[in-house]
Amino acid sequence: MTSGIWAHQKWGLIRLASPFVILALWQTGSAFGLIPQDVLPAPSLIAEAGIELIRNGQLVDALAVSGIRVLEGLLLGGVIGVALGTAVGLSKWCEATIDPPMQMVRALPHLGLIPLFIVWFGIGELPKVLLVALGVSFPLYLNTFSAIRQVDPKLFETAQVLGFSFWQRFRSIIVPSAAPQVLVGVRQSLAIAWLSLIVAEQINADKGVGYLIMNARDFLRIDIIIFGLIIYALLGIGTDAVVRALEQRALRYRA
Repeated sequence: MTSGIWAHQKWGLIRLASPFVILALWQTGSAFGLIPQDVLPAPSLIAEAGIELIRNGQLVDALAVSGIRVLEGLLLGGVIGVALGTAVGLSKWCEATIDPPMQMVRALPHLGLIPLFIVWFGIGELPKVLLVALGVSFPLYLNTFSAIRQVDPKLFETAQVLGFSFWQRFRSIIVPSAAPQVLVGVRQSLAIAWLSLIVAEQINADKGVGYLIMNARDFLRIDIIIFGLIIYALLGIGTDAVVRALEQRALRYRA
C-alpha cells in the first residue's frame, strides 16, 4: 500500500517538475548561445516582455477585449448549437431537415471562411465574433444531439406510465441525462473558441491579444509574440478548469 502511494507521488512530482526542467534547459542553452536569441529568446527575456506589457497596461486592455470577443462568440454559438442539437435529438423530422446541412457546413474548415466573412461582414468586430461562434456551435450541436439520443428509453417508458408531460420529461429526464456530454461539448468549444480567436484577431484588429502579437511581429519582438501565445494557452487552460469545476459541482449527484 505504502509503495503504491509512493509510486503515485513520484510520478506526480515528475509531471510537476518536467516543465521546470525544460525551462531550465532552455535558459541554460540561451545563456551559452546554443539557442539564438533572434529565433527563440530566453525565458527570462519573455518574462521581462510580459512584465513590460503588464506595467504599461497593454495586457489588461488586450485581455478585456479578447475576453469579450470569446464570451460573445461562445454565447451565440452555444445557444445555436444547443438549440439545434436539442431539436434534432428530439425530432426525426428536424434530424432529416437540419442535420444534413449542418454536417455539410461542419465539413468546411471554418477558419477558411475568413475571406468570405470579410466580404459579408466587413473588418470590424462582427466577423471576429461570428468566426468564434461558428467554431463553437458544432461541438455543442453534436454532443447535445448525441446525448439526447443516448438517454435510456426505459426512463421515457417510466415517465409515460407516470403521466409526465413533455416539459416534465425534458426537465426531469433529458436535461440531467444529457448534461455530462453537453458539458464535454462546452470544454471542446472553449478550446476551439480560443483557437478561432487567435486567427480572428488578425483580421485588421487594433486591440486584443492578437493585435499585440501582430504588432510585435512588425517590430520583430519575438519575446512578445511568444508571451502572447503563452497567454492564449493559459486562457484556454484556465477556462477549461473553470468548466471542469462547474461540471463537478453540477454533476455531484452522480457520485
